[in-house]
Amino acid sequence: MSFGDPNNPYGQPPQQPPAPPQAPPGYGYPQAPPGVPPQGYGYPQQPAYPGYPGGNAMFPQTMPGLLVTARVFLFIISAVQVLAALGWFYVAAIANDVSDAADRYSTSSSDDPFGAFSDGADIASGVIVVIALIAAGLAALSIILGVKFSKGGQGVRITTVVYGALGGIVGLIMLFVGLDSGMASAVIFPLIWVTFAAVITAAPVVSSGTAWFARPRY
Repeated sequence: MSFGDPNNPYGQPPQQPPAPPQAPPGYGYPQAPPGVPPQGYGYPQQPAYPGYPGGNAMFPQTMPGLLVTARVFLFIISAVQVLAALGWFYVAAIANDVSDAADRYSTSSSDDPFGAFSDGADIASGVIVVIALIAAGLAALSIILGVKFSKGGQGVRITTVVYGALGGIVGLIMLFVGLDSGMASAVIFPLIWVTFAAVITAAPVVSSGTAWFARPRY
């Protein structure tokens, strides 16, 4: 028997061909552990998950539709408030003119009706001016909040929610007064106001609005 015979069961096993040498790792690429496919050029990257270091949280890239609607409502409300402020300033000017006219006809006597009327007109004029200033301030606040929707953070969000809630309370009071009066015209405007306030209050609270105001800013 020859040990070189391939059919000899007692002979030495045939020699296996040598394994090809592994290619050296590419310059600048870390080696993946066994069983993990390499990631580099030409390989899809694994997505990053929010909540982990280095993960990219999913934030909306454009303003959600409900926030856009609330922003439009804020601008509409600001226009109404500007008109109301101008109207109150006009009424205050009329009251001031009436007070001046009463002063011209008043005398120094204690029972002069024109003197009392002049004093009442002055007080009314001052109160109306305060109301006009409040309306003008609310109009400015509505405009600022609407503008800040694009880049504002949590401060704008909380202020909008509080502002909308207070506006909704005022609208509900006006609505109840209108319903008690029995006039349809006294109900339409408060109902529209309550609807606007509800949208403005809800838009920053829903998940899309919360994500919009919590997004990173660069």
